[in-house]
Amino acid sequence: MTTQTPIPVLDLRPQLDALWEDVNQAVQRVLRSAHFILGPEVRAFEQEAASHLGARHAVGCNSGTDALFIALRALGIGPGDEVITSPFTFFATAEAISHVGATPVFADVDPESMNLDPAQVERAITPRTRAILPVHLFGRPCDLDRILDLAGPRGIKVVEDCAQSFGARHRGRHTGTRGHLGCFSFFPSKNLGACGDAGLLVTDDDALADQARALRAHGSLRKYHNETVGYNSRLDELQAAILRVKLPHVEAWNAGRRRVAERYGRLLAGHGAIVAPAVVEGHVFHQYTVRIPGRDRDRIQARLRQEGVETMVYYPVPCHRLQVYARSHARVACPVAERLCAEVLSLPIWPELDEPTQEAVVRALLAEAAG
Repeated sequence: MTTQTPIPVLDLRPQLDALWEDVNQAVQRVLRSAHFILGPEVRAFEQEAASHLGARHAVGCNSGTDALFIALRALGIGPGDEVITSPFTFFATAEAISHVGATPVFADVDPESMNLDPAQVERAITPRTRAILPVHLFGRPCDLDRILDLAGPRGIKVVEDCAQSFGARHRGRHTGTRGHLGCFSFFPSKNLGACGDAGLLVTDDDALADQARALRAHGSLRKYHNETVGYNSRLDELQAAILRVKLPHVEAWNAGRRRVAERYGRLLAGHGAIVAPAVVEGHVFHQYTVRIPGRDRDRIQARLRQEGVETMVYYPVPCHRLQVYARSHARVACPVAERLCAEVLSLPIWPELDEPTQEAVVRALLAEAAG
């Protein structure tokens, strides 16, 4: 069975078509203003995003990666410090820790949620642990209650990596608002995506917010009065204006992703070769990632591509096995993450994905997994 029209892993066109005029008007508004850096659009988006998330402060950055290392810098984390994080994530999470001169410490993940396992986090804590950096992977909130319980009494800071979880909730609160800082990415493929790189960090701490605002602008809150060495990491007006158009729609888009995930779950029910993700409270399904244990995942992915179904592997190599950490972390063992890297496959998902297309994806997947 070959699909007549290839099925992409993500299709942004329905979203853009629906908002075409509004996005064009926003872009024209910025162009006509001739104000492109840290202007009224950025300020308005920061206020609107903070209100949406329930945070006191939101600070726009150039990217989600920048938000992570600015958050760590704002907390004063640097050489000699350890930061515990997940090995099963995009490299940027660990990269931010290395960027500030600290040491990433990888704790293994829970096989069902694929998020940090709090029991493994507890084992990884040492006197040098200054922060825990949990990831809300694929849009599923991690077990923040247990992580905060571990961190609080020890004076350990918590920075939430929410790159994939804008709009996700844990215990009724948005991810990113329970730790000391939360960091978001608006890479175009995200649930709330810009038309280029963009990021945000949020916090309820006034001093941390001021530190972050200074660090994103060369270490200066007042122009030409630099207080520290910072970065050029400013969210630009065009991206802020586009994000302002999209922000009011993100809840509906996330609800659409959950409906798609629920439908996948029904279509895959009873097929033991495929382990489908649970549709838990607050999950916004940035990715719909199944596991294919005991099968040649790469062969199945290649066959699906031949059949016209695109999929992605997030992630084929755990962070502690990447070349950049291979020597320094040679003795690190995270067997669950290592197994997941060989089993996971992310299926096509976007809010408007229709049922016949999903059925075609599942038919192809089950045919290949049974082969």
